[in-house]
Amino acid sequence: MQHGFTVEEVVHDYGDLCQAITDLAFELGAEIGIDEFRILNRCLDNAIANAVTEFGYQRDILVTGQHAHALNERLGFLAHELRNQLATATLALSVIKRGDVGLSGATGGVLERSLVNLSNLIDRSLAEVRMTAGLPLQSRLFSVHDFLAEIKLSASLEANVRGCTLRVSEVDPLLAVDVDRDLLLSAAGNLLQNAFKFSHPHSEISLNAYAVADRVLIDVEDQCGGLPPGDAEKMFLPFTQGAQDRTGLGLGLPISRSSIEANFGVLSVRNIPGIGCVFTIDLPRHSLRGAPATVADASHQIHTSP
Repeated sequence: MQHGFTVEEVVHDYGDLCQAITDLAFELGAEIGIDEFRILNRCLDNAIANAVTEFGYQRDILVTGQHAHALNERLGFLAHELRNQLATATLALSVIKRGDVGLSGATGGVLERSLVNLSNLIDRSLAEVRMTAGLPLQSRLFSVHDFLAEIKLSASLEANVRGCTLRVSEVDPLLAVDVDRDLLLSAAGNLLQNAFKFSHPHSEISLNAYAVADRVLIDVEDQCGGLPPGDAEKMFLPFTQGAQDRTGLGLGLPISRSSIEANFGVLSVRNIPGIGCVFTIDLPRHSLRGAPATVADASHQIHTSP
């Protein structure tokens, strides 16, 4: 293993050793008796068995060590982020309790922002646990219209904290998806969180849903200014943070993609240079009560203010 050999190569080399011994005996005219040949084969068999056993043992140690290191690294990052947000919230609360400032002031805003960030970290961590643990999906049929209304309630709070405007499209109440609602809520919530986080101050964030053939598309459009060339797919790699704001673990997008793919969907991003990004959740289309779901064309969507 230290020299880069595989266990297959070691086994083949023992076979070559047996062949080399018999070839050498033939060249020297040395006779190998039946018992001697049996002893040779038994020795080689034992050597192969010992090598395979030891290789498996050492490989298990190596893999376990790598997994433990990766887990400790993730836990360390998570604990660090949770501690930072909790420390900020605790400090803000202590100042407010002294009576020097009120909840409606800047310090109250700091407390609110910290609590929102804590909630996002916990939601994302729970989604990752469900994905990595291989827990079965809790799929059910539900209205996309109701789903957007639910996520709008929670996202509006962060929009206010970040000083952004959230616009949500009108959707036909019969348009539906059949997926794990919690995983979809976590993925969409994370996309919105990133949109608020990386968009320019006082920007408008759009959450749109519409049907295209047999698919339902949910778009989250931000105003981050666009991506550098080649950064689109890198965003979905774990621990990747390309923007100046490096709060967080860099795990949100990989977890979101895994959550969507577990529901037989696709998560992609489209760059709009100089403006921002559009993240699209693509899921199989369904309809409530068996009625055909129809929505306005994407280019003619109606938007409502929060």
